[in-house]
Amino acid sequence: MFLLIGYVIILLASIGTYAVHGSLGALWVPLEYLAIIGLTIGYMVASNGSRALKAVVGAIPGVLKGSPYNKALYMDLLAMLFEILAKVRKEGLMSIENDVENPDASPIFSKYPSVLHDHHVMEFICDYLRMMVGGNLNAFEIENLMDIEIETHHNEAHFPAHMVQTMAGAIPAFGIVVAVMGVVNVMGSVGQPPAVLGKMIGGALVGTFLGILIAYGFVEPIANQMNKKVEEGGKIYQCIKVVLLSSMNGYAPQVAVEFGRKVLYSGDRPTFMELEEDLKARKGK
Repeated sequence: MFLLIGYVIILLASIGTYAVHGSLGALWVPLEYLAIIGLTIGYMVASNGSRALKAVVGAIPGVLKGSPYNKALYMDLLAMLFEILAKVRKEGLMSIENDVENPDASPIFSKYPSVLHDHHVMEFICDYLRMMVGGNLNAFEIENLMDIEIETHHNEAHFPAHMVQTMAGAIPAFGIVVAVMGVVNVMGSVGQPPAVLGKMIGGALVGTFLGILIAYGFVEPIANQMNKKVEEGGKIYQCIKVVLLSSMNGYAPQVAVEFGRKVLYSGDRPTFMELEEDLKARKGK
């Protein structure tokens, strides 16, 4: 939503102010639009394979959606982790084997659809719970493995944003290429009347204008939004990591989820009392 609002402001501040004293028709040079779009698509194709292109195209629609990582989701996550760890503390690690192997059929996990529907998050949780069930673990080694996995996920998630950011840096250069092509065309028409040459020069400069406006006004904000969503999406893994490691180190479930609560961003973090009351309410159901 804010991306679209920003686009409207950018158009009003650029095209809108120009329309007050200039002719919008002068900005309509279809071949220059086509050339910049073609150069941009060619750059994307030349820089990536099919898998990378799919990742970029698939990530772009997400910038228009609201973030699923909010206080409600984290309340569900912490409550779910609390319940599974409380079961471990009461009945032993083997008691959660069926939950881990088939989370969709788990009486515990199925109570939290907002978390269960996130395949990557559930895979992360179940993988490490499975390790806990499997035998004695060294918490330091598991922490190192978690850090590596989170870093790998972070790098993969950042790739589309990085590619769009790189593309934003290239588009102004494409605008210059298009402008130079227009100037070359003007040089071949020096015998024309000044009015005709002026129109041709103005048309050539539209390429530079388009390149800069599209890059910094439209493409770079998409990259920034994508980076923001990657950062928001990475925090949930850190929360899970802290809770599970706290449990492995012998802390009670109530303390473990409190550790997880503390790593959340302030805008998404429930207060201590909110979490405690939520856990009590769920326990009473």
